Amino acid sequence: MKTEKKLVKVALLILLLSAAFFFGRGVAYVKYEKIDDLAIPASASGSAENWGLGFGQEGSQPTGNASAEELKKNNAFYVGDASEKVIYLTFDAGYENGNTQPILDALKKHHVPATFFVVGHYLESAPDLVKQMIADGHFVGNHTYHHLDMSSISSKESFEKEMRDVEQKFKEITGEELAHFYRPPQGKYSTKNLKMAKELGYHTFFWSLAYVDWYQDKQPTKEEAFKKLIGRIHPGAIVLLHSTSKTNGEILDELLTKWEELGYTFRTLEDFVEN
Repeated sequence: MKTEKKLVKVALLILLLSAAFFFGRGVAYVKYEKIDDLAIPASASGSAENWGLGFGQEGSQPTGNASAEELKKNNAFYVGDASEKVIYLTFDAGYENGNTQPILDALKKHHVPATFFVVGHYLESAPDLVKQMIADGHFVGNHTYHHLDMSSISSKESFEKEMRDVEQKFKEITGEELAHFYRPPQGKYSTKNLKMAKELGYHTFFWSLAYVDWYQDKQPTKEEAFKKLIGRIHPGAIVLLHSTSKTNGEILDELLTKWEELGYTFRTLEDFVEN
């Protein structure tokens, strides 16, 4: 009888420990969305999102974690026309480390227009390169002044200041108006943010092709870069590259040649919004 009671107690103890374990797992669970090859925690509340892509057959457009139709309601986009072999080339420019010039040289050689999404630090530290971007026929867009997680900003005043400060600094440097193209830092956004950007006269641009090119101490090899950027290119692609990437500076000339050999042409984001 005593043996049976001991067995019952042991069984109850095992059940309690198991329940505690699985409860703990449930509490600790964090949803992950995949952004190309990088998993980033997403908001548990659902009020904020991390832009993510799902790739299918090679050469076909990926799906986003929001549909093109849904995004368009707030002047937001991530991909163009699936029937045209057109690439919209964009660069995120957070700071200058010597790699923008070879990128600009390659773009000029191929007569390819691009959009550079800049932050305040870039405008402050590399004004001559910003002037060269404009002189070479490129567009400069808004990546916010401080590169914050904009999805955490609920105040319209705070959101607007991040955007207007970039506009003002750009005008001080160039004497021109900033293109009203916006890219949320780190791809973090909320529907409320997209509406705020729209109210400020902006078009928001995510991307349909990117790769992990921003770690300075872990740059991708040429082979790794080409595998993603050639293997996953598709009609209507909005391509995101980082101007801080040494690899991008080294391969862009050859990359543009390879895309051209595949029959792709290049257009600006201004062409995108006008069509």
